[in-house]
Amino acid sequence: MEHVQQGYRSLSLLMNLNWDRLLYGATIAFALVAGSYVGNLLN
Repeated sequence: MEHVQQGYRSLSLLMNLNWDRLLYGATIAFALVAGSYVGNLLN
């Protein structure tokens, strides 16, 4: 059980350190989808 708790803590720490990278990826994906949508509207 202690091993599971240590693993959960390290995963939580990893997510706390890298949450901004996930946000950047989501922002880029949203911008690509929005650009494609606007491009289709203009054609």
